[in-house]
Amino acid sequence: MNSLDDQPVPNSYEHTESILGEPIAPLLSTAHRTFFGAYGLRAGWSLLIFIAMVVATDALIFAAVHVYYLHHPAAEAAREAADAAKKTAGVIEDKPANSLFSHGIPLAVLLFFSWVMSRIERRSFGAYGFGKRPYVADLFKGLLSGLCAMSLLIGILAATHFLVFTGLAISGISALNSALLWLASFSLVGIAEEYFFRGYLQFTLARGLSGILPRGNPYRNTFGFWLATILLSLLFFAAHTDNSGESPVGLFFVFFAGMAFAYALWRTGSLWWALGAHITWDWAQAAIYGTAGSGLVAKDRLLDSHPTGNVFLSGGAAGPEGSLFAFLVLALLVLAIRFTLPKREGPSLFADRAPRHQPNRPL
Repeated sequence: MNSLDDQPVPNSYEHTESILGEPIAPLLSTAHRTFFGAYGLRAGWSLLIFIAMVVATDALIFAAVHVYYLHHPAAEAAREAADAAKKTAGVIEDKPANSLFSHGIPLAVLLFFSWVMSRIERRSFGAYGFGKRPYVADLFKGLLSGLCAMSLLIGILAATHFLVFTGLAISGISALNSALLWLASFSLVGIAEEYFFRGYLQFTLARGLSGILPRGNPYRNTFGFWLATILLSLLFFAAHTDNSGESPVGLFFVFFAGMAFAYALWRTGSLWWALGAHITWDWAQAAIYGTAGSGLVAKDRLLDSHPTGNVFLSGGAAGPEGSLFAFLVLALLVLAIRFTLPKREGPSLFADRAPRHQPNRPL
């Protein structure tokens, strides 16, 4: 039988058993068996190391911000007064610059420590969702799909009189500048959320959970991927529960949207389509059509609008994502994934593997 290194790397996300079915050379010591499996550092240790580094760094950043406000009480008082005024007015407006701190810094932390883990695990950084793919085509399809899907949902709501437009909120060069700033902002949001829930964590959790089924089982990797997807979509759901304007319908939509984006990852082996769709979905919803998102309304949006009628159909404060019509549009989006993203040949997340640990080579 050929060794693992002699076997060809499989081309499909669903067909990786030729790699996972043949173990790497036996590990020599108890320490090796504790930390390393047949395919490199065990998934559980990878997750533990990654989470520990991210949490510790975020804690340091939070502590630094807290110290800043302790030494600048006037800045803290001004922020609290502004938040109180917005809540009293019943509208909480979001600004593009807020995404730099709420998503930009966490994204930088995630990407840096994912790169660190790629060195530890001896994998390419692209294995975690940014692999060598026709990423321009996938990204463009995602951008177009997200924009069309949200426009369709807005059209349905407007046609059924569950959404009413009251005119332009901003116009001229100011509207163009604002739209571009919001596009940059939602790009940070989309990349950060997609990578956190369907990047390194998805890859590593799927790698570990696939081991629940015995080696040689043809559904081993399918099982690991989709079980990881369900767990991380539940985490995606939980992350939105603190949003002040969220609704039960909106939360369930968030869960199924996470599953849909993971389906695109399953089809292509990369995150590019999901990144594009996530960006333009949020951008069109908030910056163009002026609808709420989890209780937040974009400042300097293009259009002014407000929901009317039954909250389960209009979405209410949760915005279009809180409408039952959103599930119809999401189903159409899944069909778009199926028929516009054919299963491609080429390296996949599971096909990427750590090098053999040889007895005469230090780990």
